[in-house]
Amino acid sequence: MAVHVGTSGWSYDHWDGVLYPPGTPVRDRLAHYVRRFGTVELNASFYRWPRTATFAGWRRRLPPGFQLSVKAPRGLTHAKRLYAPEVWVERLVSCWHELGDRRAVLLVQLHPAHERDDERLRYFLGLLPDWMRVAVEFRHPSWHADEVFALLERYGAAYCVMSGAGLPCVLRATASFVYVRLHGPDTAHLYAGSYPDADLRWWADRIGEWAGSGRDVYVYFNNDGHGYAVRNAETLQALVDG
Repeated sequence: MAVHVGTSGWSYDHWDGVLYPPGTPVRDRLAHYVRRFGTVELNASFYRWPRTATFAGWRRRLPPGFQLSVKAPRGLTHAKRLYAPEVWVERLVSCWHELGDRRAVLLVQLHPAHERDDERLRYFLGLLPDWMRVAVEFRHPSWHADEVFALLERYGAAYCVMSGAGLPCVLRATASFVYVRLHGPDTAHLYAGSYPDADLRWWADRIGEWAGSGRDVYVYFNNDGHGYAVRNAETLQALVDG
C-alpha cells in the first residue's frame, strides 16, 4: 500500500529559503513543492472554494502520481454545519471529478462547537459518491464514540487521526485508507513547534502498521511556522522509506 507524506498548504512567505529558493515568485512555489513531495493538502479551499476550472488546471499542472487532498469549505462545515448540504455536495463532486487521477482525499473538518449529530453526518456521507474519498476531522469531543466510528466505517469514510494541543490522538482506522493531520507538538498552541525525531519515529511505526494492514496512508504536517512542516515531512518520509 502507498504512504503519502506532505504538508498542509504549499505557499507560505516564511518558507522562502526553506522550500523555495529565496525570492521565488508566488506563482512558482507549487513547482518547487512537487519536486520535494508527492502530495499536499490544500487549505485555502476552506476560506474560498476554487472554481471548477481551477481543479482542471491543477490536474494539468501536477505531475503524474501526485495526490492532492482538499479541505472542504467553511460554508459547508462551519456556517451550515453540514445542514442541507445538497448544493455544496454538487459543487464538490463536480470539482473532484475534474482532478481525475490527481485527487486524494476530501477533508471535512467540523466546527469545534459542532456537537455530535449522527443523523446529519449520515445524511451528508450518504450523498457522496463511492469513488470520492473523504476524511472527517472532529473537533468537539462528543463525536468520539464507537457509534460514530461505526457510522464512518459504514460509509467508507476515514476518521481523521490528529496530533496537536488540546486534541485527542485516537489511532482509529475506519476506512480503506488512513488520514493523519499533525498540527504540531506544542502542548499549548496549535500549529506550533517541530516534532522531535523520536516522535517522528513513533509515527513512522504507526504508519507502517496501517500500511501493513493493507491501507493507504496520507499524512500532512500543519506546523508551518519556521518551515517546521517541511523539515518534519521530509524526515518522516525518509523514516517510512527506511
